[in-house]
Amino acid sequence: MVTLVLIGLVGGFLTGISPCVLPVLPVVFLTAGARPAGSARGRAAVRQEARQRADRRRPYLVVAGLALSFAVFTLLGTLVLGALPLPADSIRWAGLAVLTVLGVAMMVPRVQDLLERPFAYLGRRQVPGGRGGFVLGLALGAVYVPCAGPVLAAITVAGATHRIGVQTVALTAAFAVGTAAPLLFFALAGRGVAERVRAFRERQRAVRFAAGVVVIALAVALTFNVTDAIQRAVPDYTASLNKALDGTKAAKELAPKQAAGLQKCAAAPAIDLADCGPAPAVSGIQQWLDTPGGRPLTKADLAGKVVLVDFWAYSCINCQRAIPHVEAWYRAYRDDGLVVIGVHTPEYAFEHVPANVAAGVKRLHITYPVALDNAYTTWNAFGNDSWPASYLIDSRGQVRHVAVGEGGYGDDETLIRQLLAAAHPGHALPRPTDVPDTTPGDDDQSPETYLGSDRAQFGADGPLDNGTRTYPPAAPPVPGSFALSGTWTVGGEAITSGRQASIELNFSADDVYLDVGGTGTITARFGSTTKTFHVSGAPDIYPVVSGSSPRQGVLTVTLSPGLSAYSFTFG
Repeated sequence: MVTLVLIGLVGGFLTGISPCVLPVLPVVFLTAGARPAGSARGRAAVRQEARQRADRRRPYLVVAGLALSFAVFTLLGTLVLGALPLPADSIRWAGLAVLTVLGVAMMVPRVQDLLERPFAYLGRRQVPGGRGGFVLGLALGAVYVPCAGPVLAAITVAGATHRIGVQTVALTAAFAVGTAAPLLFFALAGRGVAERVRAFRERQRAVRFAAGVVVIALAVALTFNVTDAIQRAVPDYTASLNKALDGTKAAKELAPKQAAGLQKCAAAPAIDLADCGPAPAVSGIQQWLDTPGGRPLTKADLAGKVVLVDFWAYSCINCQRAIPHVEAWYRAYRDDGLVVIGVHTPEYAFEHVPANVAAGVKRLHITYPVALDNAYTTWNAFGNDSWPASYLIDSRGQVRHVAVGEGGYGDDETLIRQLLAAAHPGHALPRPTDVPDTTPGDDDQSPETYLGSDRAQFGADGPLDNGTRTYPPAAPPVPGSFALSGTWTVGGEAITSGRQASIELNFSADDVYLDVGGTGTITARFGSTTKTFHVSGAPDIYPVVSGSSPRQGVLTVTLSPGLSAYSFTFG
């Protein structure tokens, strides 16, 4: 626990001095407050003393509010939004709205008075000088998105997967304290400057007005993602320190723990049976498909059986190429003691919807049991990190083989047959299955290309910023990249088409697939070939280019307004 807290403190401190905090520093610096010049008498003196006490507390309140709200929203934001019918970015928009209101209050005394009135009944006034600083910090924390170093990534994953325990809370608290330390330094420095420079003390009304302008400017910059450009323009001088922190043994243990045997088998897969350790339980399942009455498979159902646990996601093209082999094994050997469990662990938000998964199961002609692992419980139990990945378990409950990715289906089936023969000596097995292996063999094939801002890496113009904008027609992108033209709304997972929206992709592959959802049409032009597809319903992959040999060139895909494109995959 001590080591964990130290890692949190160091990770938080590195985040607090990273380029990602630059957009909020002017607000922290200018809103720290200073004692007014001159002296007063009577009631005025009492009010002045109260104001001074509030101003002395203000830097601490701003930073405390920022650290608290950022920690809470990072750790619990996914849980809260999952429990309420709210958009995923509602917390951010609420923070931006509060920032704007507070900025206006700093500039316009009448607005400030209106904000103070509810607290006047409680006998507490001077909201902007006292509680107002804490509220400002809370708003900053809701929109403050620092660089995702190893510690912050671990906290975010823990919150998203509901793995919040004592250690995670301790790590989050330590991270918040570590981040608050340098921010408090800047806040106190701002107050020190304000108190030592005479112009700040004598012209407090003008200073507060300027601070309000800065707060509103920050809200506008965050709304239109101008701050992202600022962060990218400044070299990340903390990158090497974060890398060193990520390489420590304790930092690596922040990730979901994987049994030593499974880790060894996944890292160095063999074509022979191995001893990978006992199989974790398939647990935390939200719903079962393709079982009688939708009931879960029990230990009794698996006792004495050879079990294949296959992790997949229905819109993953790599999984779709592997599924025919898994389905063929299930059909061929289910009467001989093989049980297949397709653990569907979602990669995208739309893959959390059971109806979408059920439709995908039907389209892909899957008949073996499918377990919906929306909370990543089974994924984490196996320490899995790939789609597709399969774990072959013998009749005694021991994992004997781990296969990550595509290919090698003949070897996998041989191992299945060996375990079945060992479980039922003398039993005659059917002939091996014969399913074509469509695993791409081109070493130069383009990698999966994500389009949403969270994971887009191959944009011709660099990282994408969230929001709606019109992209001008661009020159053909260089090999391995894509370029947008027309009007697009960029989100974390996908980009949504507007007027005259199109994507140009310079790829190398036999086949190209576009993962897209909504209602409308997509038109794909490659060379002299043009294809039009009608899109309807939940996102799915569409074969926009099909071929029998590798080719390289520029594909242009035009989408009617309202379609959401997630990624290109290749075959």
